[in-house]
Order: sequence, then structure tokens, then C-alpha cells
Amino acid sequence: MIFFLKTFRIICFSLVLLAATGWSACALWFHLDGPLRVAALCLLGGAACGLWGLRLWRKRWAYAGFLAAACIMAGWYSTILPRQDRDWAPEVSRGVIARRDGDLVQLANIRDFDWKTRDTATPRWITQEYDLTQLERVDMLTSVWDNPDIAHLIVSFGFADGREVAFSVEIRREAGESFNELGGFFRQFEMVLIAATEEDIVKLRTNYRQETVSLYPVNLTAAQRRTLFLSYIDLAQQLEEKPAFYNTITANCTTTVYRLAKTLDADLPLGSDLIFSGRLPEYLDRLGVLDPAPSMQARRASAEISARARALPEGGDYSAWVRRPQPEPEPQLAAQ
Repeated sequence: MIFFLKTFRIICFSLVLLAATGWSACALWFHLDGPLRVAALCLLGGAACGLWGLRLWRKRWAYAGFLAAACIMAGWYSTILPRQDRDWAPEVSRGVIARRDGDLVQLANIRDFDWKTRDTATPRWITQEYDLTQLERVDMLTSVWDNPDIAHLIVSFGFADGREVAFSVEIRREAGESFNELGGFFRQFEMVLIAATEEDIVKLRTNYRQETVSLYPVNLTAAQRRTLFLSYIDLAQQLEEKPAFYNTITANCTTTVYRLAKTLDADLPLGSDLIFSGRLPEYLDRLGVLDPAPSMQARRASAEISARARALPEGGDYSAWVRRPQPEPEPQLAAQ
């Protein structure tokens, strides 16, 4: 019995040591470069092997050494702080700045780029003022680029004067930097709230990135629309005051919107559809905020706007065009 208990403890220590070493190796990989990265990873590997060997002969020393190493690693990791002053990629170089005076909200740094290709654009940043009493519509847009279970989420607000402003929680890439999901777990990217025109942020995805974009009108009351819009204003002001890290699971485009939406309903359920963001339409359907449809398949088919966006006539109104009612498909006659 003592032998099995001792073996079990060694296995548990080994698994914890392996997990801690793997996590530490990833953190070092994403935050160190060149010879310093190599040296740190070699030191980490040597320390892990030493602790494992020490556990077989001097377990108290091994536990003390593991605790000391964990404290050193945690202390170093805590020094990695989000910043506002990096050399950002042009499209995320400015987060939206929001100022409110009663029912009037002024948004500065609204992105209105004229995209030429998926990677090049003529930059343009504008300032607009919105009257919350004229807020008429909320639409959720999902954009799928590969795996249909994973989508980027954009929330767009429409006003009585025909203007739309779309909000998107995104990674704030540095110039020349590319996104990877694993780095999103290790404080590699800051988070930015982009406010943009649909002609910019949605057309980029439908026309230039060739992504599958779907638009779902969300049925909210006037008070709920206002509350959701103001939650974005609060987020903009929080990020302006104090930057934050993006996280692949806990602070991404979907989970951040979920936290904002909880201002509408504190009991809003948490589900796997918030991780598998491509399933958000099913999540909203269960909440009862989408228009009735014969089936989810029919709803998804009518929501897809990429093909019609690419058929927009030169000089046409992008936002109005993608919302045009689509003709019902003609029934197929049975073969005689």
C-alpha cells in the first residue's frame, strides 16, 4: 500500500511539473527572443529535470525548489503589462474614443478605411455624433474564414438618419505581427475596441477577405438597444484609461460582448456557443431575440450577405444594399 501511495505521489508531482513546465515554456517563447529565449528555455528544461530527479531522493527539497521556481516565474510574468504605445498595425492603431453628454454620444477615431485589397487601404479616421433617442436597430454580424464553428463577431447599431456604426473587439497587432490562437493565452496581444463604418469593417470581410459574413437583426427594446450601446461606450472609456490584454478564451470578440450583454440581463446563460462562436445564431435563437424562421438552416441562408455584397453596384450604399429583402426562391416543380 505504501509503495502504491508513493508511486501515486510521484506521478502527480510529475504531471504538475510537466504542466507547469509546458506553460512556462510557452510564456517564455512568446515573450523572449533570440539567445535570451534559447537560454531561458534551456534553463527551464534543466530546472524541470533537476526537480524531477530531486523528487525521487529529497522530496521536501523538490517541493521547495518547485515553489521557488513557480514564484520566480509568476513574478516575471506579472511584469508583462498591456501598453498603449507600441508600433501598431495601421488598422488597429486607434481605439475608439467616446464622450457622452446626455443622449448625445460623440465617437472619435471611427475607422472608415477605403480598402483596395485585403491588406492595403487608404486610411481615414472620422468623428461622428449620435443621438441615442434615434437608435433604431441592432444587428449581429458573424464572419467565418475557415472553421464554421469559429467566427468573428461584429455588433452594428443603426440610427434613424440611416447611419450605422459597427463595434468590433479585436487583437491589437503590432506592425508586421500576425495572430495565433496559442499566443492569445499568454498576453501576446493587447485588446482594442474598433468602431467603424460598415463600408469599412464589413465590406473588408465580404469583398476582400472573401469570408462568409452573415447578418442577424436582433430584436431588442429601445431601452435594451440603448443599454447595449452604452456598454460599448463604457468599454471604450475603460480601454482608453487602462489597456487590457486579449485572451483567446476569456477576453475575445465573443466573450467580451457576452459580458456587455449581461448589462441587459444579469442571468444571461453561459454556454459553449460563446466559445464556438460560429454557433452564436443558435444561442441567440434560444434567447428568443431572432426573427422566426422555418429552420435554422433557412435562417442562416437568408442571413448570409457575402454574395450580395460582392454584387453591389459601383457607388451604391453598402449598408442598405446588404439589408435589401431577398426574393423567395421559386418552388421546384416535381419531374413528370
